[in-house]
Amino acid sequence: MQNFPAAPDSPGPHLSDTVPPSPQHPCTPPELNRPTWDFAARRLLAKMLGEFAYEEIITPVPAPAASGDAWTLTLDDGSSLGFRARRRSYGSWHVTPDTITLTPQPATSGAPTASGPQTASGAPTAFGDPYAFLIRARTLLGLDGATLGHLVRELSATLAADARIDHTALTADVLADLDYAALEGHQTGHPWLVLNKGRIGLSASDTAAWAPEARTPQRLPWLAAHTSLAHYRGTAGLEDPARLYSAELDPVTRTLFDRTLRDRGLDPLGYLYLPVHPWQWDEVLLPVFAPALAAGTLVPLPADPDLRLPQQSIRTFLNLTRPDRHSVKLPLSVLNTMVWRGLPSDLALAAPAVTAWIHSLRDGDPFLREECGVILLGEVASVTVRHPVYDALPEVPYQYKELLGAIWREPLTGHLAPGERARTLASLLHTDPRGRSFTAELVARSGLTPTVWLQRLFAALLPPLLRFLYRYGTVFSPHGENTVVIFDEHDVPVRLAVKDFVDDVNISAEPLPELATMPDEVRAVLLTEPADFLPQFIHSGLFVGVFRYLSALCEDRLGVPEDTFWSLVRAEILRHQARFPELKERYELFDLLGERIVRLCLNRNRLYEDGYRDRPDRPHAVRHGTVPNPLHRS
Repeated sequence: MQNFPAAPDSPGPHLSDTVPPSPQHPCTPPELNRPTWDFAARRLLAKMLGEFAYEEIITPVPAPAASGDAWTLTLDDGSSLGFRARRRSYGSWHVTPDTITLTPQPATSGAPTASGPQTASGAPTAFGDPYAFLIRARTLLGLDGATLGHLVRELSATLAADARIDHTALTADVLADLDYAALEGHQTGHPWLVLNKGRIGLSASDTAAWAPEARTPQRLPWLAAHTSLAHYRGTAGLEDPARLYSAELDPVTRTLFDRTLRDRGLDPLGYLYLPVHPWQWDEVLLPVFAPALAAGTLVPLPADPDLRLPQQSIRTFLNLTRPDRHSVKLPLSVLNTMVWRGLPSDLALAAPAVTAWIHSLRDGDPFLREECGVILLGEVASVTVRHPVYDALPEVPYQYKELLGAIWREPLTGHLAPGERARTLASLLHTDPRGRSFTAELVARSGLTPTVWLQRLFAALLPPLLRFLYRYGTVFSPHGENTVVIFDEHDVPVRLAVKDFVDDVNISAEPLPELATMPDEVRAVLLTEPADFLPQFIHSGLFVGVFRYLSALCEDRLGVPEDTFWSLVRAEILRHQARFPELKERYELFDLLGERIVRLCLNRNRLYEDGYRDRPDRPHAVRHGTVPNPLHRS
């Protein structure tokens, strides 16, 4: 690996200092022990069965002569899996891991087999091996060889990460005392996607250094990019990149950067500065941008002195040394969940403009601004570096159009009132090694009943999301990672924070007057959807992607029946609609309460739609049939 340049008075480490050295002798990580692995594997197999059944990839049938929650699935060789599963909201499945069994194929007396004649069928035995399931069900699943090969690798990486999380797991009471940045490193990943930590491209040492569950603060090196390749955008007050750099870099570091360029005979005024992920530098930038490095249009710089911590999205870092400084989002050409985690050039360029527009809606609306107090963590500045060859080839895979750039996002710290604390919505789904729900811990600390606490949660989350949808035809995709719940000093939910606008904001194709003044730059990058599909983003991102798991957890751990949970959600929606009767037509246009909704499928995308193939555009969730809407009432 080529190191970034050093300087005697460099305030931070060199690139080689940020990556742990390779061990002289291979060793097995402590989390890879049989009990931890078997527990994680059995849990992941249960998730695989449940999510595959939800997306109708497999079709379990009721077990004969058994109670209503017993199911069976016949595999390729005639053997069958048995398990207990409760059917939950949206037609989903909740499989109990320690109930999964394997029953061999019933044998005919005297029928010859490879090991000799069989005289009786085997009895069911405990089963918890997702690899063996793939082998026995590869025809049932209908997967091609290439997909299976990559899938097994993603499965192994996900299980290894799960084992590490389990091995270092903290109890719910300890987790509840962690701050926002630290809590992120204990999350278990996307609840819906089975292979949620595949991270194709990262080695074991890369994962140990940069994965969120490694919880390793790191320093980031920087690059200087000549303005013939790089473009800067900033919101009001940050139109000049010098304003951003004066806030993000101390004077010693800034002087060092300038001197590094001058020592090479280059003028700092012709360059833009941006941090770079060391993995991206070594694996992608150094080989792919070699001509620009040779020409001096890209120049490596030392690291700045601040320690940063990667968050659940892997490519976003929070500043631990100076929490008042911006978070930074960097491209990482790693395939994880559905997409390569790069940074699309067009989106990075437009991010500050999208932020300015979203903020203008909020700032001009007293309900959003004053009553909801919604926090919109703006992407306020960006540097985009285009590749001179790939950008001239629109047909190449999209991963090659997302290689280099940076987005600076407002830090959450400055938006919190005294006594408030923030936690991502994903944290509410966490359960500790003792079986204690993180949500149950927060409810107990609040002193409220579970039902009242949930009412407060829905009153914090839903009104701002509904206001943007109904009033402005604009919808966030409020999933667990980009939606942040703000709690008061008693751990009662009080308001909402949202991030990732340029990636996760969609607008109505209906020509609403509120969208008429949208800047062309914003309209060009935001996805446009038919009005009747726009509510799907709240359903899939929040209700299906988070609440269908939270509702099951609340029934099992807090004694709140699922019907009650969804009645509380519906009541909050109706309360909001009653508050603004003048928008009645919008409630019908953007109907959240219909009888059925389109079933979006995330795992089907990986297994059948895109697999591991390259494509020129980013993939999207697959539509497959419909599911009942728990918010509907006859």
